[in-house]
Amino acid sequence: MATEQRHEPPTARLSRFSARSRALFQGLGAALTTPTTPGAPLLSEASSRWVRLLPYVVAVAFVASLLPTTVTVLVNDYGLNGALAGALATAQTTPLLLAVSRPLQAWWVIFTADVLGALPLLASDGPHGDLWPWTPPVVIGYCALMVALGLRESRRALFGVWLATGAAGFVLEIFRPDGDTSVHTLLLVLSGVLLLLTSAVRARGDAQRRLVEQEIINEAERSRRTLLEERARIARELHDVVAHHMSVITVQADSAPYRIPDLPDAAREEFTSIATSARESLAEMRRLLSVLRSDGSEGERAPQPGLDRVQQLVEATVRAGVPAELSLAAGLKDVPQAVDLSAYRIVQEALANVVRHAPGAATRVSVRVSDDGWLTVLVVNGPGEEAGSGVERGAAGTGHGLVGMRERVRLTGGSLDTGPLPDGGFRVAARLPLTADPAPAAEPEPAP
Repeated sequence: MATEQRHEPPTARLSRFSARSRALFQGLGAALTTPTTPGAPLLSEASSRWVRLLPYVVAVAFVASLLPTTVTVLVNDYGLNGALAGALATAQTTPLLLAVSRPLQAWWVIFTADVLGALPLLASDGPHGDLWPWTPPVVIGYCALMVALGLRESRRALFGVWLATGAAGFVLEIFRPDGDTSVHTLLLVLSGVLLLLTSAVRARGDAQRRLVEQEIINEAERSRRTLLEERARIARELHDVVAHHMSVITVQADSAPYRIPDLPDAAREEFTSIATSARESLAEMRRLLSVLRSDGSEGERAPQPGLDRVQQLVEATVRAGVPAELSLAAGLKDVPQAVDLSAYRIVQEALANVVRHAPGAATRVSVRVSDDGWLTVLVVNGPGEEAGSGVERGAAGTGHGLVGMRERVRLTGGSLDTGPLPDGGFRVAARLPLTADPAPAAEPEPAP
């Protein structure tokens, strides 16, 4: 069965082509006439003010050398008088100074001057055989302008500039004097290549800047997430510590009537009320713990570690290839559980960073109790076998280990001091209060 073919009338195809062409040129005209905000100026992100001024210095030097050349060519090669040649050369070259900051506006001025500048050449009495419709200095200045445009303006505006350049060249080709050499095709090709290359360079630079900005955002988000995770972990651990004391209070309040003979009825009721309140608080804390452990850490039911396990940490670090020494004060039995846990975690994180970032570095761990009621935790490592050292490299990268340390110290009311050492090592010093009202904190002492 033959398929019916629909033939569109030629007038309809011509009308549709005209509409599309009109829409294209309207869009290009809008790109060339609508005020736009150009991209960042060249070298605008440089830290030195003199480096930022370099494009303007280059533009001034370029115009200063191109202007007299243009006047000379118009007078000697095209036979124009000096006044007309000077005015035309000024209009064709000095707007290049504007191209550093506003290249599209500079293009409008230069393009108009170049097109109108071809008209006096028709009536010139100079020798023939010259380039038409653009003089050699015009070609050089226009190519420099294309570089400035490609680095600053949008691709739509660049396409409009290139089409306008080609259209003007082909129109002026109709009036080319006999014996002159056409150069409009050469300028069209050169301008297209320069616009394409410089716009690609600009797109690559914009992509790199966006990548850096995204990395900064991601790093800030990772730091924030790490802080929240560490706070949740601290909350879980502190819950376990407080829950132990609440359980003890409950047992003591329940057993008080049996342990204390001849207890008044009012006291019995008071102990009963205390036990009831303690049970309710303990139940609320257990519900809170179930929420905090909803991140998949339901298996964390073991007793929380403390300073009594620091020796095991150091031994594990030695087995990992890091020569570590421990100086642990005797009689650390009355340390508050929150401080005990925080001190253990600080030593654990510091030693883990030494293993990761400074393998083979000699490390010293010191835990002492000062006379003014403070527990001092000091971890010092020397330079490792690789570049960087201990926590220093972790801080230069993500710094997430330091985030957890600072958060623990802040919650216990202590102070933390970290920083690199002159020999390339790193120092972590924390002071944690052993009492509710200790003496004012002083700077941690050097490691022994």
